[in-house]
Amino acid sequence: MARNKVRFIERLESSVIPLIQQEGADRKVTEFWPKVLLAVLKGISKIFAGVVWLRMWFFRIGVLRRWPLGCQVISVGNVTAGGTGKTPVVEKFARELTKEGRRVAILSRGYRRKEKPFLQRLFSSTDEPPLIVSDGRRVLLDSETGGDEPYMLASNLPGVVVLVDRNRVKSGRYATQKLGCDTLILDDGFQYQKLRHSHDIVLVDKTNPFGNGNLLPRGVLREGIHNIRRADFIFITKSDGNSEALRKRIRQYNNHAEIIECRHAPKCLRNVYGPETLDLTWLRGKRVVALSGIAVPQSFENFLRGYGAEIAECVRYADHHRYATQEVINVVNHTADLECDALITTEKDAVRFPRLTTTAVPVYYLRIEIEILKGADSFRDAVLHICFKDEPRGHRASAEPAKAAPAKPVTAQEKA
Repeated sequence: MARNKVRFIERLESSVIPLIQQEGADRKVTEFWPKVLLAVLKGISKIFAGVVWLRMWFFRIGVLRRWPLGCQVISVGNVTAGGTGKTPVVEKFARELTKEGRRVAILSRGYRRKEKPFLQRLFSSTDEPPLIVSDGRRVLLDSETGGDEPYMLASNLPGVVVLVDRNRVKSGRYATQKLGCDTLILDDGFQYQKLRHSHDIVLVDKTNPFGNGNLLPRGVLREGIHNIRRADFIFITKSDGNSEALRKRIRQYNNHAEIIECRHAPKCLRNVYGPETLDLTWLRGKRVVALSGIAVPQSFENFLRGYGAEIAECVRYADHHRYATQEVINVVNHTADLECDALITTEKDAVRFPRLTTTAVPVYYLRIEIEILKGADSFRDAVLHICFKDEPRGHRASAEPAKAAPAKPVTAQEKA
């Protein structure tokens, strides 16, 4: 029953999302029911915009409170729903901060992980500790229990704590008081205002910066574009190093943030079921099937083509799709039937694959890392500033003591 529900939601997303992302779809769509759907979604998005504005106003005047934890809190997020390539940026920050001697914890909500039933969560104790995906020494939970991104980050970041809980004030306290962390990274934290941020880092996807300009559910915006004014650093992701038009648009809303351009650079191919690692040159002339369940599959597929692979077929599932064993077996066997050299997937998908002992063709995932194209000095400044080793040029200081302190409410006016 649960799997059928998930499949229904995924089918709904697959049919509705392309429609709501289409620019000017209200005018272009002529069929009656799609037009009615768009009108309804437009009305709901206006209500949603009002709720978002009211919530932020409550934080500004202090009706809703922000809680400090006496340490550096770095929020990495966006104003759109999905697809900006946030996880590699979180990984890069965590890796660099750890190199500089910080004890880092990543706090995640664990989007679409396997959770307890609603009623059980409703009556569970608020004192229940967060899920520890990694304690910095070992990975303790799988992707189904801890979530795709938390598990992936834990696997790639030895020495970094990864915690999952909806209440990130609680998980932040646990990280500082129980695990000795002095730097917290909020994964997808731009809208999470309950925890006081030292720095806000916002990601903007160059290929689709703000969707069609509408808020959810008519568009992909979580809040108005003007709210990027809260950002201290803005990463233009999926960039080619030439983003002047987008920079000018960003400057209309934020004239103080450092802007850093980066791309998601493929590094190698890794076997999903073994230790084998291949150079990307292996792809040249190879016939492959591309399998993905991510928000923007086109980027992944274009990477493969760019390295000379011939894609016989693109198999796409909804974002965060949880693969059944038979689904993967079917795709592997279909890849063999097409006489392809390999099945290629993404790293995020690979952590959701069931374990198989043998496969008809090799199954690899594409390892991606962030490569900074413009603003490397600004990125270095940000890391050093967080570590109290330097002051970013022309940027305001907002450092706090690195030891844990008893939490107390803080109004928006107190935020540095």
